Amino acid sequence: MPSKVFSAAITGLEAQLVEVEVDVSQGLRSFSIVGLGDKTIQESESRIDSAIKSSKLLSPHSRTFKVLVNLAPADIKKEGSVYDLPIALGFLLASKQINFDPNERLFLGELSLDGKLRPMKGALSFAILAKKLGFKEIVMPRQNAREALLIDEIKIVPIETLTDALAYLVNKKQFSLEKQKNSDEETTNQVDISWVKGQEYAKRALEITAAGSHNLFMFGPPGGGKSLLAKAIPSIMPKLNFSESLEVTKIYSVAGLLPENKNIISLRPFRSPHHVSSSVALIGGGSPPRPGEITLAHRGVLFLDEFPEFHKDVLESLRQPIEDGAVTISRAKNTFTYPARFMLVAACNPCPCGYYNNPDKACTCSNSQISMYRRKLSGPIMDRIDLFIEVPAVKYEKLMSENPQDQSRAMRDKIERAREIQKERFIKLKILTNSEMNIPEIKNYCQHDLQSQDLLKKYVDSGKLSARGYYRTLKVARTIADLENSDSIRHEHIAEALIYRTKES
Repeated sequence: MPSKVFSAAITGLEAQLVEVEVDVSQGLRSFSIVGLGDKTIQESESRIDSAIKSSKLLSPHSRTFKVLVNLAPADIKKEGSVYDLPIALGFLLASKQINFDPNERLFLGELSLDGKLRPMKGALSFAILAKKLGFKEIVMPRQNAREALLIDEIKIVPIETLTDALAYLVNKKQFSLEKQKNSDEETTNQVDISWVKGQEYAKRALEITAAGSHNLFMFGPPGGGKSLLAKAIPSIMPKLNFSESLEVTKIYSVAGLLPENKNIISLRPFRSPHHVSSSVALIGGGSPPRPGEITLAHRGVLFLDEFPEFHKDVLESLRQPIEDGAVTISRAKNTFTYPARFMLVAACNPCPCGYYNNPDKACTCSNSQISMYRRKLSGPIMDRIDLFIEVPAVKYEKLMSENPQDQSRAMRDKIERAREIQKERFIKLKILTNSEMNIPEIKNYCQHDLQSQDLLKKYVDSGKLSARGYYRTLKVARTIADLENSDSIRHEHIAEALIYRTKES
């Protein structure tokens, strides 16, 4: 009689249940795996055979076993090596070498030739699935167990070898792991905003950007501090709350980028891809589909330095994710949706040489070079930016001046207070920051006086402000008011928000 044990597959960022059915009969020796498995799964026969031999049991090649493995449902493509352990256990159960109850248990793990289990990707997604479907236990590699322990009400059985799994299943040995306390992460390696000399105007823009999770564009000559300002943003942003941490940890777990010996990510991501990156690397996709940089920057910062040097099609592909906070990748049989609620920070020089309109150094670029350089910055993508600031060259006196130490901490405290105001404001909605507001929320929470309306009317009617720019200005003004702990948006808040809409270098 065929045996059946349970495993799971990753589709996008979510896990899906997979039933591993194994039938063992006498006949011409063979080992077949059906159910749309990739090359890695087809090669599992050799790993399983050697691992079972190392465990002092009869392997599929020891006798004239005719083994058929079915991974159901058969119409979902299965990838990776997490099916080694469930297939091996299914074979041992079907060949009556061991006896255990496979129900309400999920089995995951890649086997080495000596029977040891190797670490895997997506442990958190598997644990979430197990809880959702009512499973009581997950048997998985010890290296990934702490990550799965983040999900309550599921018993995690951390094992190191196939022999450990067999010992547990026949009630000979117990395996457990205590939850790891989440200690405060050291931030000493972060760039403190006090490292940036001068640039008070830019620092104010960064404060607003981080408080409301707005998009920021910086332009100016080389060496002014644009990159350093961007790298200082994580030091002024509040840590992720537990719900956000689970979102980000799941992404990094599936992508195989979760740091070693770390079960949860509590600091906001900071991603800075090179300008030669392709649209697939930035947006996601490929075969099989994988999350891109915008998803890896979810709830954090995506810094695009040398913004005009990116391929134009790559920049244009950012338009929809910026608006929706997610990216949908369609394939013939599946559609994957990845979260992409990131804060875009872009930086560029005013021209290829970097000294256009510089009073101290002559620009060597021709008009055609400058035009070609700026042509990649299309109107639609620039209209999705909330704040535009110039970062000028720093004078010697500023370089020699002393900034207050640990300036980031003071700014972060102020930003955290503004974020708490937003959390209370949107407590009944599925949004966290002002930048996520849609038009109904803007009309409800961004009321302003007649004087402010007159100012906005001048900008809109003169063409300086598009309809999208109008709403983005109101969201920035709401954030400025929150930083000042003001319930209402005043005229000076609107005026400051409009200053940051200037795009001319």
